[in-house]
Amino acid sequence: MRRKEQRSMLALAIVMAFVVGVFWAGPVGAEPPFEPGDPCAGLQQAADALGCEFGEPDCTVAPVEKTGQTTSYATGDDGDLKKGVAWPNPRFTDNLNGTVTDNLTGLIWLKQANYNSTTGSTGTATWGEALSFANDLSDGECGLSDFSVDGDWRLPNVKELQSLIDYGNYNPCLPTGHLFSGVQSYYYWSSTTHADGPGAAWYVGLGHGGVNTTHKGHHHYVWPVRGGE
Repeated sequence: MRRKEQRSMLALAIVMAFVVGVFWAGPVGAEPPFEPGDPCAGLQQAADALGCEFGEPDCTVAPVEKTGQTTSYATGDDGDLKKGVAWPNPRFTDNLNGTVTDNLTGLIWLKQANYNSTTGSTGTATWGEALSFANDLSDGECGLSDFSVDGDWRLPNVKELQSLIDYGNYNPCLPTGHLFSGVQSYYYWSSTTHADGPGAAWYVGLGHGGVNTTHKGHHHYVWPVRGGE
């Protein structure tokens, strides 16, 4: 069962678990499996029904990772508190097939980060061109030997692009020791359209980590990804 579907079912199960925790309707004379009104026991039963443990990642909210900033400029700032999920070590794995896996998110990225077409040319592209390039990418193109086929690769959404950012670095603002090639300290397209204007899309600046929108006809860099939910 996909996690999104599982969490939707869990939300419904939570309501049911609360009701069950208040009203026990078992056989006459039978002892309830938990104390009446105990929501935690009811939640555990709901989680059990979905095949996961209450409190584990599949049954809780998604965790947020650390930003990477370790220098503190004021008490209580990000560099002081360093809140978030710790990054794995190593953060990245070179798959030796033209791809790199981010061990934090599980996403698989094209190792070379400045291609703009399946012919292997480099440079920028419009948003539409970026979408087409990413969707058409497959084994044998752009250094790939991963057995991928058309449709396996895609343009990352804005959150996926942001997941690469290390706010303790700049130019590029990627984690120290990253295994990518050709990374440009400039803007990279995401697949996410601006909700207030469908003619614009979100991009992430890999020079400083900024996020903004611009017209889809502008030219920015492209970094295909695969995997994720």
